[in-house]
Amino acid sequence: MENVKIKKIPVNDRPRERLVNFGPKSLSNEELLSIVLNSGTKGSSVKNLASIILSKTRGINNLSILTYHDLIGIKGVGNVKACIILSLIELSVRMNRTIDTFNRVKLNDPKKVFEFYKSRISKYQEQVYCIYLDAKKCVIKDKLLFIGTVNHSLVHPRDIFKEAYSLNAAFIVCVHNHPSGDVSPSKDDDNVTNRLKDVGNLMGIKLLDHVIVSETKYYSFLENGRI
Repeated sequence: MENVKIKKIPVNDRPRERLVNFGPKSLSNEELLSIVLNSGTKGSSVKNLASIILSKTRGINNLSILTYHDLIGIKGVGNVKACIILSLIELSVRMNRTIDTFNRVKLNDPKKVFEFYKSRISKYQEQVYCIYLDAKKCVIKDKLLFIGTVNHSLVHPRDIFKEAYSLNAAFIVCVHNHPSGDVSPSKDDDNVTNRLKDVGNLMGIKLLDHVIVSETKYYSFLENGRI
């Protein structure tokens, strides 16, 4: 197990710098945990410490089995680091519980969409989600489909409706954010909505709504009589 100090790693290859430049998805489990731990010990780098912790559970999926006493028994993990890790695990459990609850909700109000996504969306770049619903308009699943500017060429119906067919969905709701905070639909938003509506009508999977959200407000094409 290589024990390389963070200071000896080129700046652009360090976990925090890579997270800022390329997003958290570009980091390994070890790198993400090393950011959470913040520092190593005199004899062990933070990346090495993260590797040791993950090796105790044979991967990230079993991290939650570690108790406080398990963690402080690892050399280099004291009270503070153990509490940080356990807090992170509990937050993850609560977030997943919220998502599981959402996946049983009946979506009959765009405000429900806004309330769920306002805290999940990025503040810095546009994200496009699709919510898949059954015949009773209950949520089956939601999926992040695109990251970047929403436009006619980027949002391809093939990607959206392929997932809809695999889930046997009857309706879809598209959601994306405007980091600027202005939720007024752009021309591209109009084009995307019309395209998805037309394709959905042909395929028998109706576009129920397209909701544009920010942290404080939303715009619903359905509420405004545009679907």
